[in-house]
Amino acid sequence: MRTEQEMYETILDIARKDDRVKAVYMNGSRTNPNASRDIFQDYDIVYVVDETASFIEDKKWIQKFGDIMYMQYPDESPDYPNDKNNHYGWLMQFYDGNRVDLTVQTLSYAREHIADDKLCRVLLDKDNVLPAIEESTDRERYVKRPTQEQFLSCCNEFWWCSNNIAKGLWREEITYVQDMTNFVVRKQLEKMLSWKIGVKEDFGVSIGKSAKYMNRYLEKETYQRYLMTYFAADVEEAWKAVSVMCKLFDQTAKEVAAALNYRYDEHEAEMAEKYLMDVRSLPQNAGNLY
Repeated sequence: MRTEQEMYETILDIARKDDRVKAVYMNGSRTNPNASRDIFQDYDIVYVVDETASFIEDKKWIQKFGDIMYMQYPDESPDYPNDKNNHYGWLMQFYDGNRVDLTVQTLSYAREHIADDKLCRVLLDKDNVLPAIEESTDRERYVKRPTQEQFLSCCNEFWWCSNNIAKGLWREEITYVQDMTNFVVRKQLEKMLSWKIGVKEDFGVSIGKSAKYMNRYLEKETYQRYLMTYFAADVEEAWKAVSVMCKLFDQTAKEVAAALNYRYDEHEAEMAEKYLMDVRSLPQNAGNLY
């Protein structure tokens, strides 16, 4: 596996030898001082150019970066919009284990958007064509203090959508239950736990994409309870996990409300949990709920 230094040398050497490339900058985890370092970190690289067409048309030029195991052309996907005249990307997994996510980006586009992502570092600027940018930081990704309205909205979304999980489990619609749990209800639990962390850390940390750094800041017991909210394709296991999820959310919401001096609708929580338990005890041949 090529070392980090060898990868940077390859990336910059290609850029220096190609007159079409005016500058190089990098974003992503390698520019984040708080990101974990490991062998799976990719290189998110942008080549700043005058035009993109010649790069797109030349199918072989990316072979300069190494022996490609497999790759993706995200801007060729019919499922997502693209702006090939301004930027175009190649996602490359190499046989040596390294990965490079490379984008060519027009100078005009780069000048307008380089500051959009605060996790950004200029690696090469041949003719000083790029504007000055601030030192790379993940500050904009810090957990943000919620308003009272945001807090109550999060609670309401959690408790209301748990209703959908309950009926999905009674119907044994496990795929629906998984989606509703992971893409709707869990997001509210993550949000509430992030606010708990924010209170503890004075809203000065990030929990990372998909809450992957949450375990750094939560008590071990709390994080283990959170992990218990994940479940396999089994109805009874799901009921147990949802019960853990509700209790964890309720406890955390009360802690956050107390710390921020916010109102928490305990009646809403009690009624939602009652509904869940009522549905759980309902026989499969039931003709009425109440």
